[in-house]
Amino acid sequence: MSRSGGYERLPMYESPASSRQRHSVSRFKLPSISLPQIGSRSSRNHSPRRQPSFLKSRALINLLKYALPAAIILLLLGFYLYEPHVELAFYSRTWTQKQIFPVPELSGCFDESRVHSTYNRTDGLYGPRRTEVQAGMSLRFDDDCYNLAGTIQPLDRPLTPHIPVEQRTQYHTYWRNDLAVFGPRQEWMLKSFFATQHLPTSRLILWSNGELGPNDILSKYLNRYPDSFALKIVDIPELARGTFLEGSQLLVSKDKKAWIDGDLIRLLLLWNFGGVWVDMDSLLTRDLDPLLEHEFVTQWDCYDKIYQPLNGALMRFKQHSPYLCEAFHIMGTSDAPRPGSTDWGSLLYLKLYRALLAGGIPPFKVLPFCFSDARSCRLDNRLPDPFTPDSASANRMGMWNGAMEENGKLHQAVKKIFGIHLHNQWEKAYPQDGWVERLLLKDYDRRLLEDL
Repeated sequence: MSRSGGYERLPMYESPASSRQRHSVSRFKLPSISLPQIGSRSSRNHSPRRQPSFLKSRALINLLKYALPAAIILLLLGFYLYEPHVELAFYSRTWTQKQIFPVPELSGCFDESRVHSTYNRTDGLYGPRRTEVQAGMSLRFDDDCYNLAGTIQPLDRPLTPHIPVEQRTQYHTYWRNDLAVFGPRQEWMLKSFFATQHLPTSRLILWSNGELGPNDILSKYLNRYPDSFALKIVDIPELARGTFLEGSQLLVSKDKKAWIDGDLIRLLLLWNFGGVWVDMDSLLTRDLDPLLEHEFVTQWDCYDKIYQPLNGALMRFKQHSPYLCEAFHIMGTSDAPRPGSTDWGSLLYLKLYRALLAGGIPPFKVLPFCFSDARSCRLDNRLPDPFTPDSASANRMGMWNGAMEENGKLHQAVKKIFGIHLHNQWEKAYPQDGWVERLLLKDYDRRLLEDL
């Protein structure tokens, strides 16, 4: 026994040592067990997310690697094979709300008490017609439009006694002497008229804002066709006498392009004399007589532009037509035309057309685009560029490719339509032996020589 009471006391270090051993084991084991578990969970949870992301990146790289060069090659090939034409127009909403959407009210020009004695209202609005000149659809496919023009057959030409010049169909055109000298390029319009129209019943008047002579070209035609050709100077205030525009300051409107005054003059001339207006930058291709039972303007192009659907490069109205009377009223009650605009052209015709419909009046006719402006359509069916050689890539596309020779498909189409509008491209020359020279210009010269 011990001195402390008969028992042996346990060493003091036993319990602490044992405790320390247990704690140290605990401290040692916890990290060794938990760390691999944490790492394992992390691996299981994150690996599936990383693998799809990696695959998506590789797929995107492969797509860019092959698709992007292919797209570039296709784009370059498209530019090589096709001539892209993109037309983008922006219209002010304020302008459209003011100028397009409101429908003008008719002023009563079609009232029987106001219709001029020279105009037969019943025949003009409701009389029978020999031909139909409106298609009812846009005619954008292949040669549909040309074929419609071909359905309008030439008139029979019985022998008639001499017709006084004032009683003939008056054809009007205009050339401003302050813009350029009347030269050989302008002469082609005269040649096209005398080669294609029935001269015993027709008369061409070349109007100007001043003297065009002395001019050898004009003198030649005046001497050769004294009953079928005349030169006259426009007197706008006199022409406007008796119309809604008489005395208006609008009569002095003009611009550097001769658009505003040209649009005004054509309406005033047709009001006073009746007949047909033909822009100077046109070539006539066949006799217009079968169309003249109608009063008409033309379609701007085959796309039916919503705010610019109509054109007046070729138009026909009878003398003192109520249609023109209403047009003058719209001009006089609307805003003044903007310089270099078609406010008195396409926009005016659209306003008039809608006003006629709203007023219960049969509107004037609208000739399909190809009748006089077959350049204004799709690349595959519009006429080839008159100023580009036949061998150019632009003229080897569409339905004319390989068919531009004499009596070929192009030539047959040109024989069906009535004219070609060249849109003021006076500075460009017709290519030597191009389709215009071969199919039209040489034919004009041949016909004029035969008439000598």
